Amino acid sequence: MSDPGATEMSASHNAAIVDAVAEGLMVFPSPHSPSETAERMASAVAGLGMTVVARIDHAAAASRMGLHLRPTLVLIFGNPAAGTPLMEAVPTLAIDLPMKALVWRSDAGRTWLACNDPAWMVDRHAIAVREDGIGEVLEQMRASLVSAATQATGADPSA
Repeated sequence: MSDPGATEMSASHNAAIVDAVAEGLMVFPSPHSPSETAERMASAVAGLGMTVVARIDHAAAASRMGLHLRPTLVLIFGNPAAGTPLMEAVPTLAIDLPMKALVWRSDAGRTWLACNDPAWMVDRHAIAVREDGIGEVLEQMRASLVSAATQATGADPSA
């Protein structure tokens, strides 16, 4: 279940990108460069009490191999105090945690930010049938991700 506002907004800006978006992603357009968007996202998640544990620059890795890739960056971030109990209760969540943000430049030169939607994780990991509060924690994670992505991109997810 993607954020309808984020996906609809993306669709209004570039229908082709939404057609290519996988289920379970929230996608936000950014007026900033990919590197600035990634830095803004790192700052936003830090402001929400999360730690960036890794930064992957796929374009730099491709360049080292003599290949070209448009700017494509992944941030991996989280809060072990929140994530550990989730993974303890639902071990398969470890495939999706810590959280990730992908920032890339499209063929058209637009910058985009995408995150896995924690609401999708509820379905993916059959959490909806649980009664131990895990679903509510993922809802809070979703709100934090939307907040961070909005800060990073300036996008209005309700548009």
